[in-house]
Amino acid sequence: MIISIVLYSLSMAFLLFIIVCGFSLIFSVLSFAPWVPSRGRDLERIFKLADLRPGQTFYDLGCGDGKVVIYAANNYKVKAIGLEISLPLYLVCKLRQALNKQSNIEFKFKNLYKENLSSADAVYFFGMPHVLNEKFCSKLKRELKPGAKVVSYSFKLHDWQPKITDKPSEKDLPIYLYEM
Repeated sequence: MIISIVLYSLSMAFLLFIIVCGFSLIFSVLSFAPWVPSRGRDLERIFKLADLRPGQTFYDLGCGDGKVVIYAANNYKVKAIGLEISLPLYLVCKLRQALNKQSNIEFKFKNLYKENLSSADAVYFFGMPHVLNEKFCSKLKRELKPGAKVVSYSFKLHDWQPKITDKPSEKDLPIYLYEM
């Protein structure tokens, strides 16, 4: 009897966890973008535009599985911070962080609108065109310091002129660089 109660409780807890994760994924898709991993072959292009220096602070807004954050920390010796609102993806990030053992990596289970970006030297994101709106752009304008780099993967910011548009060929996705 006790074993069946424990098994039932565990199955209900697991079901609740799955439901929470599902709603979390749906919310993240609706709030900024679905999880679309940055292509590995594009990382070099992204970071060439970001022009990071050791000791700087790099943010990935909606960091997904954390690949870009870990790449930044490992290759550029920056403080790399990833913000993720999807619980399952955040848990993947934390696992990757634990396996990586770098002290300059930080993942936050947080809505990007609740994070102060004033310490950022570079901000990277993949956001759908309908969310790269005035609210998002005004947050960047209000919080980023002069000279901070803004790197957008695939989509332009509304009413902003990119300093550089990197699209080497027709099959490559564009990457846009803006400077504050």
